[in-house]
Amino acid sequence: MNPTRRAILSLLGAAAAQAQSGLPNAGFRANTEGPRSECGVGALMPWADSLWAVTYNSHMRGTGTGLGLFRIDETLKAEMVHEHNGTHANRFVHRESNSMFIGPYRIDAKGNMTFMPEFAGHRLTATIRHLSDPANRVYALTMEGLFFEFDVKDLKPRLLFDLAKEMKLAKRPHFKGGCSAQGRVAVANNGFYEYGEDQAGLFEWDGKIWKRLSGKPHMDCAARENLGQVLFCTGWDEASVLLWALVKGNWQRYRLPKASHAFQHAWQTEWMRIREVETEHYLMDIHGMFYELQPIPFENAIWGVKPVCQHLRIIPDYCAFRGLLALGGNQTTPNGDNNPIVGQPQSGIWFGKTDDLWSWGKPQGWGGPWRKASVEKDVPSDPFLMTGFQSKMIHIATDRPAEFDIEIDFLGDGGWKPYESIRSGSFGYARHIFPQGFSAHWVRIVPRQACTASAEFFYT
Repeated sequence: MNPTRRAILSLLGAAAAQAQSGLPNAGFRANTEGPRSECGVGALMPWADSLWAVTYNSHMRGTGTGLGLFRIDETLKAEMVHEHNGTHANRFVHRESNSMFIGPYRIDAKGNMTFMPEFAGHRLTATIRHLSDPANRVYALTMEGLFFEFDVKDLKPRLLFDLAKEMKLAKRPHFKGGCSAQGRVAVANNGFYEYGEDQAGLFEWDGKIWKRLSGKPHMDCAARENLGQVLFCTGWDEASVLLWALVKGNWQRYRLPKASHAFQHAWQTEWMRIREVETEHYLMDIHGMFYELQPIPFENAIWGVKPVCQHLRIIPDYCAFRGLLALGGNQTTPNGDNNPIVGQPQSGIWFGKTDDLWSWGKPQGWGGPWRKASVEKDVPSDPFLMTGFQSKMIHIATDRPAEFDIEIDFLGDGGWKPYESIRSGSFGYARHIFPQGFSAHWVRIVPRQACTASAEFFYT
């Protein structure tokens, strides 16, 4: 038997034996007594010889009970360390103090927990390395857009910004991820489509001023502290998934297909993270698709974006634990009894190996650079991912007859080459089916005249 498979079966066998003996396993539940809410696994982190997890409810503290901080040992026995009944999905290791922050907690290197009561009424979504005093302070972001800093010794937060006011968000903010790299902080707000343009967004701060990079929904931000410090941010708009990359101080934007529209609304996303699960390799989850993501730039470009699988699982966080891939969950929940045929809030952690993901759903999806967009003559679209999918075609619809050049970048270095020209006729529609087996890393479209256009690739 394969040694990896034997290790997995051994570990899962131990968990099954515990379940038969009445001991808890790596599944979580919130209380059945009302108010019934959620029991999502908001953050997972291996630290101090254990796997740590925080579970979360929906909305604010007090809308569900039985949620908190859990410690999971090597046999997958889980015990609650502290009950908080809040909504938290942050995790961060502060190397100078040799401590880990998860939810409203600091865990030292021996596994001792300190609760930060000042954050009990907030919904923490990211803990971020400090720009000017990284040895002693960190930033903390809440879902409502409050941006704090606190000293890692006294743990007393100080409010720096209310980003909802700073970025003039008139409607409900829904901040999800944040990270710092290259002397900047980036934070993501996935917002709500029904509130209109610019009520979500991707924002950056250089330690002096905040700047809006995008008004579309964005989800996560991630970077290593070495290897070029590329800062990745994910999001989406009506047309496709968005992937931003800060490379040597300059932002680049790419587009990826959506594997599902079931992740479209701010509530349906449930975190969708970028995490390192194998040494110096990123795994990115966005809109029902896992991707490989190379954390290092080459030739000032992003290489190595490749689809792994499609799925319908809600995965608020994931990490490596004792050689296994651990995927958090947010299984079906009553959430205020809005779903009357669902019972007790509960979720579990899926354990396997990274390579198991290739046995999930085959990569498929759709999307493109434009959806009823005003395009300008000779201005290329954003690059759209083309590699890793089997069958490919493009649909183009316009408000008038128009011609477009399709260009490909097969090396992934920005060296665009002409592939084909396509013209929408008197009906304002054209399509092109790519030959079986044809692929390139990126594809883009260049209009030969200004018009209103939709362009969508279908990968099946």
